[in-house]
Order: sequence, then structure tokens, then C-alpha cells
Amino acid sequence: MHQNTPLLRALRCPQNLISLTAAEWNLCLPQARRARVLGRLGVLLNEQGLLQQLPEKMREHLDAARAVSSLHERTVRWEVNRLERVLAHLNAPVVLLKGAAYVMAGLPPARGRLYSDVDILVPKERLAEVESTLLTKGWETTRPDRYDQRYYRIWMHELPPLQHSERMTALDVHHAILPETGRLHPDSALLLDSAQFVSGTCFKVLAPADMILHSAAHMFQDGELAGSLRDLTDLDDLLRYFGGRDGFWEELVTRARRLGLLRPLFYALHYAQQILDTPVRPAVQVAVKKAGGPPALVLHIMDALVDRALVPTASENASGTAGLARWLLYIRSHWLRMPPLLLTRHLFQKSLRRRSLEPDRPQPNQP
Repeated sequence: MHQNTPLLRALRCPQNLISLTAAEWNLCLPQARRARVLGRLGVLLNEQGLLQQLPEKMREHLDAARAVSSLHERTVRWEVNRLERVLAHLNAPVVLLKGAAYVMAGLPPARGRLYSDVDILVPKERLAEVESTLLTKGWETTRPDRYDQRYYRIWMHELPPLQHSERMTALDVHHAILPETGRLHPDSALLLDSAQFVSGTCFKVLAPADMILHSAAHMFQDGELAGSLRDLTDLDDLLRYFGGRDGFWEELVTRARRLGLLRPLFYALHYAQQILDTPVRPAVQVAVKKAGGPPALVLHIMDALVDRALVPTASENASGTAGLARWLLYIRSHWLRMPPLLLTRHLFQKSLRRRSLEPDRPQPNQP
């Protein structure tokens, strides 16, 4: 890995922002905003009492990002409260995932975070009951198309995304953490059985090791990786937070083996350590690499792709090697998500739909 951008240096040590030049700020700010970590940097600097040492214009950007993230957190807390009013009477286990879990459990990744939706995990056998309850209480499907409905309900690990008709908030209801058609199939029952209650609510969050494994699986088995720097900072926070607990590292490896997630865990530890200097016990890294690491050539290729695609570019359009790396990681994510025949069919269907949505091209003037 050879990237050492101002943004990465700041994520490793936020006080590095104080010494940035104007040119470095012009690169760092848009990258941090596109990576959705600007609020995080603002919160960390504020906690360390360093915000006042920044140039005024830069401080204004970070203050604004902190204000937005604070609003997002209040929205998530309110949405979880509304969900509890609707779902508590079902007496079904409901596990908060990702951002909502971090907020409600008071975990480090919640600091300065932006949220696009709330994710929950329920037993597959209770899925229909949960969905029908939500639909009678103001949530609506955002994917009415028949193909989309079939895609989610038969092949994926979640219902088609829902949106509340008044609050316009988004909700993803999962019955597993990886797609049905994917190559890895961690047992959802194991995750649900080990989940821990959030004090004062009817909801649970995943156990510490499972929370890290879910984040790793989401990023390295089900995601496109391009621009996923925020997800890597989540892993960094969780590993640092839980890593000091007695027996944590042994439990993490044991749990990864039982859930069949050794490969995603290897990538998570490998890139968190290389990119963010996350402290990982050498013996754990060696054990995970031996049990689930990729072949040397595959790892070499992944290193090159992740190095070029993980950190967002300052503008929306990635060009050159970064654009190629993102495209290859996009193909990889679909390859892991579906078998070849189904993948071909799905991409063909998406291509047809894209063409149908394109505006009619103006016809040339006739002579």
C-alpha cells in the first residue's frame, strides 16, 4: 500500500490536520466529505481540544459537519424509538445493525457519523410478520417493480428497502447478513442467539465479535469496496474498542471460523492495519491468514485495487487507474454475490432497464 494522503494521515492521527497546507486542505476536505468522515474528524478534534488551532475557514467546515452528524444521530434515535413502538408487541428478536447499533449501544463508530437508513435483523420465519406490521404503520416499499421484488425476496438477504410515508426515513429489514445466492452463508441463528440487549429498549445488537465480522463481511464480501473508507474506520474503531477485552481476539478467530467468515476477517485486519495502523495482535493475523487468507497473487491484486479505490477522489469522477480499480472491484462484488449464470441474467436485466430509462435521443433533422 502506498497511499499516504492528507486524509489518511488525519484519520490515523487527527491532530495532523493542524499542520496541513492550503493545497492539502483543498484535497483533504472534499475527500473527507465524499468519504463521509468529515464529521468524525471534527468530533475527534473537538474532543482533543484542537479545533481552535485550525484556520477559521477549515474550522467552519468541520463545525458544520459536526452539526449535520448530530442531527443525523437524533434522527436515528427517534426512528429507533418509532420502530420500537411498532415492533415491540410482536415479541420477535430484533437486532439493530451497523450505524443504528453503534448509536444505541454508544460505540465509538457513532462519533460524527452520517446515516442513510436504519438496518435491522430478524429471524427469517418472522420476516413476513414484521413486514406486514411495518406496512400497516406507514412504511412503504421503494421497489414496486416485479423484478426488484423477486430479486430481493428470492436471492438477497433482506426485504426490498422500505421508506416511511411521512418521515421519509429508510429502513432495511434483513434476515441474514449476506445474500442467499452468495458464496458464504453465516448462520443467522448463531448471530441472533448471541445478540445482546440494548439497555432500556426491546432491541438487541450483535455480540462484539459478531459485530466486527458483520462489518468485515459487509465491506469485503458483499460490498464494492470503492469509496468504503468510512466502513474501514468503523472496523478500526471496533477493533480498538473491543481489542483490550480479555479473550476478545481468541473469540474473534473462533467465531469467524464457526460462521465461515475467515476470509473477510483476514481482509478486515489486513487493510485496517495497513491503512489506519489498527493494532492487531501478530499471532492473530498469522492465524487468520493461515486459516482463511487468499493466495499470494490474489492478495497482491487486491492490494493494488484497494490502494487505488478505497479513498474517494476529490470529485465524483474517478479516472485512470482509480476508475479501473473501482470497476474491477464492482465486478468482484457481484461475482461473490451470485453464481455466474444468475449474475449474467441479473446484469442483462439491469442493462435492459437502464436502456428503458434513458431519455429519447433527439433525431437528426430530416432533409
